[in-house]
Formats: sequence, structure tokens, C-alpha cells
Amino acid sequence: MTQTTFTALGLSEPLLRALETRKFETPTPIQADTIPALLAGKDLLGVAQTGSGKTAAFTLPILQHLAAQQIRPAPFVTRAVILAPTRELALQIDETVRALSINLRLRTVVIIGGASRFKQVEAMRRGADIVIGTPGRVCDLMQTRELQLGAVTHFVLDEADRMLDLGFIKDIRRIVAALPPRRQSCLFSATMPAEVASLANSLLRDPIRVEIARKEETAPKIEQFVHHLAQSGKQSLLLSMLQDEALSRVIVFTRTKHGANKVASVLENAGIQVNAIHGNKSQPQREKALRDFRSGRARVLVATDIAARGIDVTGISHVINFDLPVEAESYVHRIGRTARAGAAGIAISFCDPSERAVLRQIERQMNYSITVVGDAPPPMSQQPKRPSAPGQAQRRRYNDRGNRGMRSAA
Repeated sequence: MTQTTFTALGLSEPLLRALETRKFETPTPIQADTIPALLAGKDLLGVAQTGSGKTAAFTLPILQHLAAQQIRPAPFVTRAVILAPTRELALQIDETVRALSINLRLRTVVIIGGASRFKQVEAMRRGADIVIGTPGRVCDLMQTRELQLGAVTHFVLDEADRMLDLGFIKDIRRIVAALPPRRQSCLFSATMPAEVASLANSLLRDPIRVEIARKEETAPKIEQFVHHLAQSGKQSLLLSMLQDEALSRVIVFTRTKHGANKVASVLENAGIQVNAIHGNKSQPQREKALRDFRSGRARVLVATDIAARGIDVTGISHVINFDLPVEAESYVHRIGRTARAGAAGIAISFCDPSERAVLRQIERQMNYSITVVGDAPPPMSQQPKRPSAPGQAQRRRYNDRGNRGMRSAA
């Protein structure tokens, strides 16, 4: 079967040159299915997780349409709005938009909380072709008329299920109410619960639906392990694991902000280069943490679920769930931070007795049994044993698998 090319999708020459510069050679499945429909002006409902290539899928048609119109936006006016649930994801979308529009004369403004409102207003004073933002700050600038949506022709709602999890539904409805009725709209979501389906029905007109399978792609690339242990033994096991240099770039997920700070402090005291990222961190602190992690200045990033969908860093060798998430769906997004761009990866979970019900739910949802390292969990009526560090054979298994993953990412 002949593979589809970006040229065959109908993209313009400036965009094809930008794709070539970025070494994007072959469209991903969601790009191949989405780009022609969006170029034709259709509304679209996309079901796909972060890492599937969906950002370029919705960005390329928007850029082509806006460039063809050759309209200069008025002060405080924008022609396109892309909403993201977190500041990190908004900044990553902006990075992609800027890279793909390098050969076009289009202005992009990022409007997010935790950053200078004054600078954002000053940027909007010149008008913007594309605004990329989080719902709260977008609504803030709308209220003062420093962001006006009456001329919007393209609207994208990314990670809709995460938006609803974070309680943004009221802000989203305020933004949608301010949009012109004649526009092209896209909604992307990793899952499609009833609330997201209802939002899609109110937002989209006769949409094309594109759905990219998730489970089949996750299990073969990510080797998954679980340690059963008491909560009190998690710190010592984590420190023991991090003695292995094969754990070269690691995200450690905790359930709470306090837990993230505590784990980061323990690792820092042990001489490990580490940063923490969560909702109480300022935007400059978050950006520095991500820069340090990408560059290798920080070997470990400790994060809450706010980072599960917002971090797109290549070469992550291991994801460690210090605490299992409250919802099984979050587990899939957490471990998806490794095994990016076709590389291999390893996910390791610590499970104390109180988390065993969540673990069973995760395994049922994935239809996959996670490999147990060490002793199987004792009956609930028995006191769990204090864990020991992984044995030499298990450490070699982590080491070999981690090295293969890093070679694939290189």
C-alpha cells in the first residue's frame, strides 16, 4: 500500500517547506484523515491522545486558510482561537504553530494564566491571526474587550475531556457564545464521555469524526511493571531504583502537590538533579523546570497529573507512578509520556494496599495484566511486607530495556 504524503493532502508550498525543515516526512494516521476534511472547511470531532500528531493536524489547515485570506486583524481582534487545558500544552501548541508558519506572515499570541497579563494585552494591541490560550485568561481578556472574538473563523478545543475534568465548562461556554455562528470548529478529546459528547453536539455542525485507536498502540511500546509495597516503603524503593543510570530521564508522578514537593525534596537531598511541576508553581518556574528536564540539567521531573498530558519531551526512559492516579484513564496518559516518536519506554508503578482497587480498574480498562516485580500482594487481611529493592536480574532488565528505548529515540 502506498503511503500518503503531505503533498497529496493538498497543503500549500510554504507549509510543505516548513514540514521538510522539521523533517516531517509522512503524515500520521490522524493527520492523513483530518487535514483533507479541514481544508474542505468541515467541522471535525477527533478522538486521539497527545502524541498522535493532532496538533499539526489542526494547525496546518488553519494556517493555509488564514494565509490565503490575507487579512490583517484589527487591534485586540483575532481570526483563530485554540484552547488548551494547561499552560504547558498551550505553549507546546504555540511552538508547533510558530514552526509550521515560519514561511507565512501570521501573528500568534499566547494568552495564559501565570504569565504577564500586561504583555499579553500589549501583544493583542496589534491584533493576532491566532490566539492560543487557556480558558480562564481568555475569558479575562474578553471581559475587558482586550480580546475580541467577533471575527474568528477557526476555533479549536483541544483535550476537551481534560478541560471538563479541570472545571472549565462555564468558561468554554462563555467563549463559544462570543464566537460568530459562521466558523469552522474542531474538538479533540482522548476519551468521549457523555459530557464531552454533549459539548461536541452543541459546538460542531455536521462534523467529520476521526478516531485513532489508543490501546493497541500503547502496550507494545511500553513495558509495564508494578511493585506491591507499603506506602512507607515507596521513598526508599525510588531512591534505590534511581541508582541505576539506565533511568536516564524520568518522570515521577504523585497524586498531590504536597506529595510532589516532598518527593522532590527527598531526591534533591540524595544528590539527584530534580525539579517539581504542579499547579502551585508559577509559570516561570514551570518553564524553567521543563527547560532543565529537556536539556538534561534535571534528570528527574516530579509532577502531578497537570503534567500528564502537557509534557511532550523525547527520550523519557521511564515513568514512575509513585502514587497511582485516582482515575484509571489518567494512568494511560501518564505512561504515554514515555515511548514517544516510536521509541520504547518503561512504566513502573508503586501500589500500596489502598491502591489495589485502582490497579485492578487500570488493568481491566487496558485489558492488560501489568507485570508484578517481587512478591505478589498479600491478602488484604495480612500486613504487607516492607519492600526490597529490585534484584540484580530485574535491574538488568530495566537497564537493557531502557538503553534500547534511548537508542530508538536518538
